[in-house]
Amino acid sequence: MKVTTEKIEGSQVVLNVEVEAEEMENAVKQAYRRLGAKTTVPGFRKGKAPPEMLERYYGKEAFVEDAAEHLLPEVYDRAIDEHEVEAIAQPKIDILHINPLSFKATVPVRPTVELADYNEIRIEPETVEVTEEEITETLERLRYMNTPWEPVDRPARFGDLLAINVEGTVEDKVVIDEKEGLYQLEPDPPSAVPGFAEKMEGAEKGEERVFTLTLPEDRGELSGKECSFKVVVNEIKDKNLPELDDEFARSLGQGLETLDSLKERIGIEIRSRKEWEAKTRLEEQAIEAMTALARAEFPDIMVQNEVDRLIDERERYFGDREKLEMYLESIKKTQEELRNELKPMAERNVLRSLVLHKFAELESIEVNDSDVDAEVEQIVGNATSEGVRQVVDNPSSRETLRRNLYIRKAIDRLVEIATGGQVPVATEEKPAAEAIAEEEPKKEEPAESLVKEEGDKNDNTTE
Repeated sequence: MKVTTEKIEGSQVVLNVEVEAEEMENAVKQAYRRLGAKTTVPGFRKGKAPPEMLERYYGKEAFVEDAAEHLLPEVYDRAIDEHEVEAIAQPKIDILHINPLSFKATVPVRPTVELADYNEIRIEPETVEVTEEEITETLERLRYMNTPWEPVDRPARFGDLLAINVEGTVEDKVVIDEKEGLYQLEPDPPSAVPGFAEKMEGAEKGEERVFTLTLPEDRGELSGKECSFKVVVNEIKDKNLPELDDEFARSLGQGLETLDSLKERIGIEIRSRKEWEAKTRLEEQAIEAMTALARAEFPDIMVQNEVDRLIDERERYFGDREKLEMYLESIKKTQEELRNELKPMAERNVLRSLVLHKFAELESIEVNDSDVDAEVEQIVGNATSEGVRQVVDNPSSRETLRRNLYIRKAIDRLVEIATGGQVPVATEEKPAAEAIAEEEPKKEEPAESLVKEEGDKNDNTTE
């Protein structure tokens, strides 16, 4: 067997392999025995027909092709072993000649990463402050969120919640038909038809209003067309906001007795979120700075695998592959176009992962069994389900935790270097182990807040 190797761009090696004539002849003989053993030729017992009769039955080329098919993987394995080629995926095989066998194998190999002096990276941690205005805004939002809607007997005004029936007609075709829909009367919310709220201001319960509006440009075939609306108001609701006092603080059921204690809790939560956000930005800046110092070469198969993972994420988001395909069809996009669209993100993810792993290797980052044990206990301790331990404390899950902790430790070490030891610590974090199935863990988020970021959400019937 003759083998030549050539390194090419994209972290690949090309093997040119030529099989000696003698080895090919032996392979052909084995093909005769292999096919002959399972062939019955008239006049001969099964497996006893001579080669010339088998050739009449199959044709000589069939034995050569069978020999090449069985010989190729064996020869390929010998070639990469002898030349110490570290293949990380299946090769692309091009058959050059079949008898004697010769072929070209393009082999994806282990990526190479070089880092410049990352010890020179310097990033100043952000200073986190909480203002009285932020606490006041949060108090108002909290007061609004915890007050129920109540029916009112007056004309509708901005801020009210309307229960309405809506019919919209474009060119004599009904395109909107909503019954008992909920619509909060606000000046041109992003998802509504511009001008709808203004047309409904002042409407009374039981009133029917008829008007025409131009549909916005995001309505597909209906974009820019005139739509005739017929709207019936079934009910008008408002919120009777309570006083901000100690009684309001107690009504939240959080063990808070005074308004001052509520303000203090809100301040702590705002600071916790701001610290987490600042820490997240700092980590991103440090990773990007180190990535900019890196030189890396990796095979395209790694990018394609990452594209597959990103598509799997989208399938889970939509529910399954069929629903994703329906969505793509609705926006007139093919699977191939989606893959091409995701490729830059996949390349970035692969590069960041390789750089972080190289950094961890240079910094001698280690994760031992006790680290994994502690992570398991933290997850189990924070869980409400009794079966969590079985899910996280098994060999597969522990390995996932180990990989995530490895990257988490690497990021923490990088931040320590970049800040000169001024490592910010965000409070109330979830464990890094909750980032499942990714080499680079998802960002940890603060614990659930007393005050959520968003207020009441109501269905807008004119979306």
